[in-house]
Amino acid sequence: MTRETLMGGCLCGAIRFEISGELRTFLHCHCRRCRKATGTGHATNLILVPDSVRWTAGEDLLASYKVPDAARFRTVFCPICGSPLPRVAPDLSMAVVPAGSLDSEPLARPLGRIFWDSRAGWSCDQDELPAWAEYPQG
Repeated sequence: MTRETLMGGCLCGAIRFEISGELRTFLHCHCRRCRKATGTGHATNLILVPDSVRWTAGEDLLASYKVPDAARFRTVFCPICGSPLPRVAPDLSMAVVPAGSLDSEPLARPLGRIFWDSRAGWSCDQDELPAWAEYPQG
């Protein structure tokens, strides 16, 4: 995958970050939790190793919410403007970066759609991207 350095932050500018490292994957997730967390038809996330995210401003402001019955699902956001922000999960060996929180477009493009069978009927139509019912194998 590609390796680049990108800057990002929340809508109000209180929290800023930089990502640098090799991109593991870049996916659209159509699961119900991602739809609720984003208010859209899917979440679009870059997945990197945990040490790929460096907070450059406002790290002490970060707020998060973990769905009580979820093994992995957590959202990280700005408590001032509510913008979704990167979630660093060393226990899962990954950082999940909302693509919309970046200041510029990454060189990479999404590689597929996960939890396609859970998508909202009004959301995206099938396109050239591969789609998986849950997580892709391998």
